[in-house]
Amino acid sequence: MEKPVKLKEIMDGMDLQFDEFRTFLNVKKGEVITVSQEALRLAEDEEPTDHLPEWQQNDIRAAIDVVENFDGYIDLPDRYEINEYEMMEDFCYTLANQRDQDSLLDAIRGKGAFRRFKDLVGYIGVEKKWYAFRDERYKQVAIDWCDAHNVKYVE
Repeated sequence: MEKPVKLKEIMDGMDLQFDEFRTFLNVKKGEVITVSQEALRLAEDEEPTDHLPEWQQNDIRAAIDVVENFDGYIDLPDRYEINEYEMMEDFCYTLANQRDQDSLLDAIRGKGAFRRFKDLVGYIGVEKKWYAFRDERYKQVAIDWCDAHNVKYVE
């Protein structure tokens, strides 16, 4: 029997999606885990790992479980599916102050857009509004993902 997953855990897992890590949902346990790409490679190679530090061995044990029971895991949405850039752009259009809107839209153009945007939302005083907007969008992505994968969730 599949255990429902907490929506917040999926959202937190989505926030941990980086190039060198993968985040999965263990469908049976309803648990979200993150493992490094390196641990997944080592798990697939089946080479001894007892010479590695304990923290790395724990990561590899989790990766081995993912490799051996792959059908019991589902990849969480990656950064392309989440599309935080689009979220930032959409947020800009929610602002009533045209000057703030234009400034933020300018900030998200080109290299360094994420850093400039985050600095500017703090400067113009809409940081709390941005994070509330972002959290709501992450929640919707998580719900849509759960629905698409027939994953039971609780809020």
